[in-house]
Order: sequence, then structure tokens, then C-alpha cells
Amino acid sequence: MDKKAVHLSEVYRLLEPGPVVMVSTVRQGKANAMTMSWHTMIDFEPPLVGCVISDRNYTFEILQETKECVINIPSVEMASKVVGVGNTSGRSVDKFETFQLTPQTGSKVKAPLIRECFSNLECIVVDMHMAKKYNLFILEVLQAWILPTKKKHRTIHHAGKGVFVVDGKVLTRWPNMRQIACCGFAVSIFARNPS
Repeated sequence: MDKKAVHLSEVYRLLEPGPVVMVSTVRQGKANAMTMSWHTMIDFEPPLVGCVISDRNYTFEILQETKECVINIPSVEMASKVVGVGNTSGRSVDKFETFQLTPQTGSKVKAPLIRECFSNLECIVVDMHMAKKYNLFILEVLQAWILPTKKKHRTIHHAGKGVFVVDGKVLTRWPNMRQIACCGFAVSIFARNPS
């Protein structure tokens, strides 16, 4: 075999699911934010998102208590702030002040939106059954916001060990896709090549 074995502790680097985001919460009037890269879509409508937040993180206890947050999606221009937020604890640092993040009031939850992020998803926790064992929270998006612009917002993706990948060239393969019904929704899949 011409492939080499990958240490199991490195598997996450092969499967990073999506853009790095910042999760904002609030408790007793104190806003907090954390950087997160382990998340995935669970369902289309209502939109459900699975998020892994370590029980060692300050956000874990806030989310358990308040059961609401905002998923804020930053563009590549915010990379330094994203790393800074991820390398500090809200237990001892006001991250909004330290990293010059602007809290904005949302319409569905008390947790603040981060104004500098191009998109914000107001969420509530709908399932915590796996939080204790796997640190997995299931969130329902109640309201989604995006900054309208003609340019595509470029996001960053964590590849592990301080390495990030920036969105680049967009590939369109729509003609090669077909729609199927799944779970009551139309889902696109790659069409098989006729043989």
C-alpha cells in the first residue's frame, strides 16, 4: 500500500466540517464569545445544527444554563480576532472589549450578534442529551441574518494545529447533480454517469 497510516488523534484534520465560527452567549448581562470549528448541519427545516463545545469551555456552562446562543460567521479579514477569541477564556477576559467586537441585539435570543461577522444565526438549544458524554449540543436556528453584498464572503476553515484554509475557487457542478426526495426535502446528489 502506498498510503501511510494517520495517527487517530489527527483524524479531525481530515474531516473539518465547515467554516470557523464564533459562538456568542450572555449570562447575567455579561456577553461572551468563543471560537468553534466543530459543527455540522443536522436538518434543513427547521434548521438544526450540531455543535461540539468542550465541557472545559466557559461557553459550555453558559449554554447549558441559558440554552441560547448566536453562531456568528466571520470572514477571512477577521482571522486574527478569531484566533485571539479562541485563545482566551471569557472567565477572565471580556472578549468583546479586548477584541473590539460590537454586540448587536437580535430578534429571537438575548445572546448578542457580533456586528463584524457577515452572518449571524440566532439559536436555541433543543437537545442536550449528548452534551454530558460527547459535548454535543443540537441547536435550532430561529433567525438568520446575512450582510447583503455582491462579493462572496471568504471564510476560514481550521485544519488543525494553527493551520487555516481560506475559501477559494468555487466549483459549480449543478448539471451533474440530480434532486431526490429525502426526509420531505429535495436533496441534491451526484448523478451517475450513464454507461
